[in-house]
Amino acid sequence: MPLKLRQLSVSLGVIYLQRKVIPKEIKEEILSKVKAGEKVVDLAEQYGISTKSIYTWLSRQAGEDTISPLKYNKLKRKNEELKRLIGELTLGLSLGKKLSLFMLVKLSP
Repeated sequence: MPLKLRQLSVSLGVIYLQRKVIPKEIKEEILSKVKAGEKVVDLAEQYGISTKSIYTWLSRQAGEDTISPLKYNKLKRKNEELKRLIGELTLGLSLGKKLSLFMLVKLSP
């Protein structure tokens, strides 16, 4: 359920969009979900906030010597994809060798 955090103030025909104040507990909850691997876009939509806000919180939280949760999750996904590709290639090579051996045995007199 999205949080209702925006309010409009109308004064002399001008509409002002008031700045949202997001409770610390909600920020921490969102940041912990990002660190757990959930996508920022999904969380932003779920909580009714901008992705830019979440990225700002993450950049403020991450120090210079540490890797941000976003980079970590991106690297983790790339690593999983590379492992999958290596597995497929290894299986293909293994099956190719077995097929070659089978053909050699069958063709030998």
